[in-house]
Amino acid sequence: MDAPRNTTVRGERASSPLSGIGRRRFLQLGAASLASAGLLSACSGKPDRIRTRAHIVIAGAGAAGLTTASRLAQRLDGARITIIDPRARHLYQPGFTLIAAGLQPARYAVSRTADYLPRDVNWIEAGVAEFDPDANAVVTTAGERVSYDYLFAAVGIDLDYDAIDGMDVSLIGQNGLGSVFHSPEAAEATWGALDRFAESGGDALFQRPDTEMKCAGAPLKYTFIADDILRRRGTRSRSELTYAAHNNALFSVPIVSEKVRMLYQDRDVRTVYSHVLKSIDPGARRAVFDTPEGPVEKAYDFINVVPPMRAAHALRHSPLAWTSGPYAADGWAEVDRHTLRHARYPNVFVVGDAAGVPKGKTAASVKWQAPVAVDHLAADLAGAAPSDSRYDGYTSCPLITRLGRAMLVEFAYQDNLTPSFPGVIAPLEELWISWVMKTIALKPTYVAMLRGDA
Repeated sequence: MDAPRNTTVRGERASSPLSGIGRRRFLQLGAASLASAGLLSACSGKPDRIRTRAHIVIAGAGAAGLTTASRLAQRLDGARITIIDPRARHLYQPGFTLIAAGLQPARYAVSRTADYLPRDVNWIEAGVAEFDPDANAVVTTAGERVSYDYLFAAVGIDLDYDAIDGMDVSLIGQNGLGSVFHSPEAAEATWGALDRFAESGGDALFQRPDTEMKCAGAPLKYTFIADDILRRRGTRSRSELTYAAHNNALFSVPIVSEKVRMLYQDRDVRTVYSHVLKSIDPGARRAVFDTPEGPVEKAYDFINVVPPMRAAHALRHSPLAWTSGPYAADGWAEVDRHTLRHARYPNVFVVGDAAGVPKGKTAASVKWQAPVAVDHLAADLAGAAPSDSRYDGYTSCPLITRLGRAMLVEFAYQDNLTPSFPGVIAPLEELWISWVMKTIALKPTYVAMLRGDA
């Protein structure tokens, strides 16, 4: 989601993005990208502030928690708002891919949590150890019991690297081992590993887990990035890239899956299906996948490991988690998919990655989820009829297909494409303007979202 100063990678520069485009058209496209990011939206009247003395606890200060805190502070007058999270630094996770592509340094994705907290929000700098919704309370890792009238659970995702036998996150960046999701520093180390690999080429493996995951397009786009970098270095002909899909598709939206399949075929990216990474030997550079035919071992010179992802531990082992169905195994919260209100605890809302809904584990989804959940809470506090605000599953994936080009894929619960600018930005076309949105327009939008302004 962010802006490289240019698209240079070790002396290789993409062709000028302005070639063949007039100044007027450039400005039109730039305005469109800003508008899509919510930066040029039309002015509209804000709803009246609601007077209340309710105590609202927000568990988690990631994108969803901070956005919710800002929205509540703007909407409520007199409420006591407490946010619980131990992290002093805030990570702009959509920027990790750009760091791992060599386009930004690790610091690009790092800022301070305190910079986004509204003035009157109380911050408890501890983790969440336990949810006790029957008693309307949260217990922190410091042992403090915090009672609430309403709870927003926004504790996000746990990256379960331990589920991959032999995986050692301290080795990321060494011996061809990469893992973009772990942290900004790991993303930068992953770039170092890819950079070295691209000098001579070889066998590269890319995969995704068989769990729900944040930004499911990220493993696909990093495969595209690696392909492009190898071509720029002149080592693509000496390389084999393999993408291991966890099931029989490359993406959950069929039309997008088919588009990616066609692009991979065109770029000679080998695709294997129903392959799930189970173990890795970083020293020997070998990975083992579970398949319907049994274990399959593959050698590699470079691998990008994407670990299984599950709901945060405290949520996963709480009454808030689904007890049956497809979201139960990994502990996602049982919420109404349209209101984000918990199915069994009506004073609890779950926003962001932790919500057990079919779509929506992206930062763009938070932009739509948080206002809906806050609207429903506001209706409760005002004693009004239930809000008609609904979250339709909106998810956005700026899918990089090469440096300087991306597809802006937007979709909802029904797997229908939901383009924000039909006729301007074609969702399945590799466009420079979609690249601009990913690398320039979206980070300011993200920051505006955290502050309740997008």
